Amino acid sequence: MAGYYVISSPSQRIIEHETEYAIKQSDLRSIAECLVSAQNAAMYGEEFNDICIEKYDIVSQYICMNDKYNIVSCDSENSKAPTFNFIITTSFELPDSEYNNMLEILEKYYPDAGTLGVFVNPDLMSAGSVSNRTIPNKIIEAANLQTGQLMYLMQYKIPEKTIDYPLVDGSNIICPSGTMKTFRFGRWQCIEYNYKVSCTGDTIWDSDLMECVADENRKPLCSNNQTAVMVDDIWECVDPFSDQNCPTNMIARLNYSTLTWECVEDPNASKNVKKCDNIALLPKVHGAIGATLRVRSVSCTDCEMAVIDEETCETYCIPDVNKLTDPRCYDGDINECVGPHRGIYFGFSTKSRIDGIQKLQNKTVSLDREHSQNRMFNCMDCGESIIDTEKSDSPYTAVCK
Repeated sequence: MAGYYVISSPSQRIIEHETEYAIKQSDLRSIAECLVSAQNAAMYGEEFNDICIEKYDIVSQYICMNDKYNIVSCDSENSKAPTFNFIITTSFELPDSEYNNMLEILEKYYPDAGTLGVFVNPDLMSAGSVSNRTIPNKIIEAANLQTGQLMYLMQYKIPEKTIDYPLVDGSNIICPSGTMKTFRFGRWQCIEYNYKVSCTGDTIWDSDLMECVADENRKPLCSNNQTAVMVDDIWECVDPFSDQNCPTNMIARLNYSTLTWECVEDPNASKNVKKCDNIALLPKVHGAIGATLRVRSVSCTDCEMAVIDEETCETYCIPDVNKLTDPRCYDGDINECVGPHRGIYFGFSTKSRIDGIQKLQNKTVSLDREHSQNRMFNCMDCGESIIDTEKSDSPYTAVCK
């Protein structure tokens, strides 16, 4: 009877109870320590391969959200960086009878970890005086959180990478005409000019002078005694000197159609008449009286016709739309340059050629390299693109979208 009393005595049962409680507390603390160690390793990008990971089913996950609180990829190299970044580490599901014991462990050993606790959908129960935190449903679904899991949630910020490009000597790099030397993407490159001013005709941009100058590569080889000169930004072959002797009040003028000199009335000697009746087709010129002047060309081509501004008495050459079917003005079948991808345009040589066309007063006519300046009708083929109907006005101008 004495032995039975000792085994079944109340004092012996208290000792066994205290031992069992201590074992449970030790096991629960081991789970918390393993989970916290795994969370810290994930924060520093290190590996934590302790045997407790498999024993307690510890899993660390990276969950990222954008500014609209949608789940997005945490890889920001090829896309916009996430707004919110979380590391979530969870354990296996604790039985509900152990919730209070685990919270005691957390309150005792991790009192400052406000986002470490037991997950009870949808709240995270933390230890101490910190109130419960509600976890967004999108995070619960993305991390597959289950009630009873010991959970550690931490928000962090991905630092932006700064790229230091090494200094590369580009003094030995010579770029071809029409391009400029630029340091991009860690190396020197020759790229085309971003023209602030469009150089028309046979001119090219000079980066030193910051203006359009004659392109010597386009200078023609002239026959006989003629010389290549720039006329309205276009190279033309002309006689170097005039042997034409003109009467009083007349000057020598070069006819650009025949490239011969002829005598015309001296504009400086004539009065400025507002209403032009029976006027010769002459432009305005400026210069000293009696000098042999080069008058701005009003010798229209076979594809143009001359019009006069009766207020200023100035003459313009504008495209003659009646010459669209003339093979001298359009080398091709006019019916083939139709549809949404093609359009007829005239090859204006300079902006001054456009001044007399009323329909183009409010339109920007392109004088770039894609549009010929041959003073004939041409076909603009946009390929896979289409004609911009707002900026185009056939048959004067055609612009691709």
